[in-house]
Amino acid sequence: MDHLVSPSLLAADFGNLEKDIRMVNKSQADWLHLDIMDGVFVPNISFGFPVLEYVKKVSEKPLDVHLMIIDPDRYLKRFRDAGAAILTVQYEACTHLQRTVTEIRELGMKAGVALNPHTPVSHLKNILGDLDMVLVMTVNPGFG
Repeated sequence: MDHLVSPSLLAADFGNLEKDIRMVNKSQADWLHLDIMDGVFVPNISFGFPVLEYVKKVSEKPLDVHLMIIDPDRYLKRFRDAGAAILTVQYEACTHLQRTVTEIRELGMKAGVALNPHTPVSHLKNILGDLDMVLVMTVNPGFG
C-alpha cells in the first residue's frame, strides 16, 4: 500500500466528536490521525488518554497516533492500551530512538518516526528498516 489517507481529529468539531468520527468511519480513509501534544515539547496541548479511549470506542478505523511529547517512552504501553494501532514518535524527542521503536513494535503497534522540517532524513538511515512509517513534517510540530 503506497498511499494512505489518515484524516486528523484536530480538524473535527470538538463539540461533537462522535459525529465527525462516524463520518470518517463511513469514508474511504484508512486510519484516523490523532496529534498528541503536551505543551512542553510543543507549545500547544491537545488530547489526553480519556479522549483517545473515547475515540477508540467510536472509531472503526485504526488509530494513527502522533506523539509530540517529551520522553514518549514513559507512555508507550498506555497509548497502546488506550487504542493506538500506529504510534509515531518525534525523532527529536527520543533519547534512544532504536529502543523506543523496538518497544513500540514489541507492544504490537506499527512504529513511525516523525522528523521536524530541519532534521535531515539521513538521520534515519540506520533505523529505516525497523519503521512502518516516516512522517516528514512540513511545519514545526505543535499546530494543526
